[in-house]
Amino acid sequence: MNKQTQLWKDWRLHTLTFVIVLISEGIGAHKFNLGPTSLLLMPVVYAVILGLIAYFTPLVKKKQAKNAEPMVFIAVALLIAKFGVEAGPALPKIIAAGPALILQELGNLATILISLPIAIILGLKRETIGMTHSIGREVNLALITERYKTNSPEWQGVMSMYIFGTIFGAIFFSIFSSVLISILPLHPLSFAMATGVGSGVMTTAALGPLVEAFPDQASTLAAFSGTSNLLTSVTGLYMAIVFALPLTEKYYALLTKVKGKFSQVKGWDNDFSN
Repeated sequence: MNKQTQLWKDWRLHTLTFVIVLISEGIGAHKFNLGPTSLLLMPVVYAVILGLIAYFTPLVKKKQAKNAEPMVFIAVALLIAKFGVEAGPALPKIIAAGPALILQELGNLATILISLPIAIILGLKRETIGMTHSIGREVNLALITERYKTNSPEWQGVMSMYIFGTIFGAIFFSIFSSVLISILPLHPLSFAMATGVGSGVMTTAALGPLVEAFPDQASTLAAFSGTSNLLTSVTGLYMAIVFALPLTEKYYALLTKVKGKFSQVKGWDNDFSN
């Protein structure tokens, strides 16, 4: 029996997945008001949490964990196909917003400007370069592996973000998206473009609350989100090579230099040596 046949005949995996989907969809979307903002929990959040719980029970054995890996890519392929179908009717609107869709890719550099200083303050070293130059998906993992090799702190950083994003990315983007929608007075299409982060699962999780908030624009929002995600996936590697990684290196050198001088002024070096 070949590997593909084994995947489709793993009834334990498919049954467990089906049950998780039924439970998650049965719970449905729930909105919680939190003062000036609100939190919208989508079924994808429950599905990820239930999947994590099941993973640490006897229900999921090593075989199911291994077989689930390629099945994720099949599910993502269906999502991308859905985005492509919905992008067709909205093509005139997408073309009209062309410059905005292209320029919004520069927003991906914000992960460097915001998260790198925080990581350095927390005491992390060169692993921050791998952690903060992007959201750490497959293309970024390949780039860091080629540039720094697998025994480097940079590779440890990007790998940690890849694993963390795979496990918690959908939950974070679903919750974060619902909060931003409720507090920022931006056009729905702006939010839709922002959901395209270069990951099909994370994009779908971020899009869910947006569609729930603006159901009359669901098709257009999905089209812009899918197009944005496609652009990020295509241009993400080149953006990282040309802009993100060199910027992260220089920014890291600058911040560590500033931190070193500040530590000497405050006498932290002597404190640490004692």
